[in-house]
Amino acid sequence: MTIDAVIPGPGRQIHALDELTADQAEAVLALLAEAARSDGTQAVSEQGRLQLRGGPREGVRHFLLTVDGQLVGYAQLEDTDPVEAPAAELVIAPGHRGRGHGRALGTALLDASGKRLRMWAHDGKSAARHLAQVLGLTLFRELRQLRRPLGPDSVPPRDYPPGVTVRAFVPGQDEETWLAVNAASFAHHPEQGSLTRRDLDDREAEPWFDPRGFFLAERDGELIGFHWTKVHAEEQLGEVYVVGIRPDAQGGGLGKALTATGLRHLAAQGLPTAMLYVDADNTAALRVYEQLGFVTHEVDLMYRTES
Repeated sequence: MTIDAVIPGPGRQIHALDELTADQAEAVLALLAEAARSDGTQAVSEQGRLQLRGGPREGVRHFLLTVDGQLVGYAQLEDTDPVEAPAAELVIAPGHRGRGHGRALGTALLDASGKRLRMWAHDGKSAARHLAQVLGLTLFRELRQLRRPLGPDSVPPRDYPPGVTVRAFVPGQDEETWLAVNAASFAHHPEQGSLTRRDLDDREAEPWFDPRGFFLAERDGELIGFHWTKVHAEEQLGEVYVVGIRPDAQGGGLGKALTATGLRHLAAQGLPTAMLYVDADNTAALRVYEQLGFVTHEVDLMYRTES
C-alpha cells in the first residue's frame, strides 16, 4: 500500500508494508548503518532490526519513505502490546534531513496507529525531541545506557545464595524453560517479558550469540535466574544484555551475583568496557548497578500521545 504523504514534498511517497523483500530489507539496513555512522547510535533497536527479515510478523508494519524512487527514510510500527499504544522508531538519511521527511513519516505513523503512538528518540537527539514535540507527543519514559570499565581486578566477587549452582545455556535444550522464567521475571516489562520462541531463535542465529556467556542459575534443578551477556566486537564493548530473576527468588542477592559472573566473563575476553540498559525509574536496579561501578553514558527517550 502507498500512502500519500500528509506533508507534501516533491517526489515523496510513503509505502506501508506488512513485510519487506530481501532487497528492501538490505536497503533499510544500509540506511540504518549510514545513519549510525553519522549519529553515533542506532536509530532502530536490535528487536526492530531483527524484524526486518524473516517474513511478516504479527503487529509489525514497515514504512518506506522514498523521494523519486530513492529510499531516504524508514519507520517501524509495532502493535503487539495488549495495553500500551503501538511503538515506533524512525530514521531519515543524514543527507536528507531538514526537509520535512521526518514529520511526514511521523504523521503517517500517527494515522496508522489511530493517534495512539509511542515513539523512541534514541540518545535523546535534539532533532528527535523536536519532532516528537511537533507531532504533539510528550515524554514519558527514560532508558539509560550505563557503562563501566572492565579489568581483571575490577569486578566484585560472586556471592551466590546457598544451594544455587550456575551453568551455561544449552541450545536446543533450555529455550522453553528460559522463556517461561524470562516472562515471569519481566511480567511488567512488555518489551522483554513478551519475547517469543521466534524472537529467541532470531537471537541464537545472530553472529554474536555465544551460549558460553549465557549463564543460568538453578536451585534444586529449577531455573531461578539468568544473565545473558553480549559482545559488540566492533565497538569492543561487553553488554549485560539481560539479567532476570524469577519473582520467588528475588531479594537474596542472586541478581548481583549473576551480574558479577557475567562481568568476569566479559573481562576475561579482554574487553575494556561493559554497558547495559536500565529504565531510569527502576531505582532498585540502578542502585545495584551503581554499586557495581556503572555510571550513565547516554539516555534514550520515549514519547507518546496523551490519549
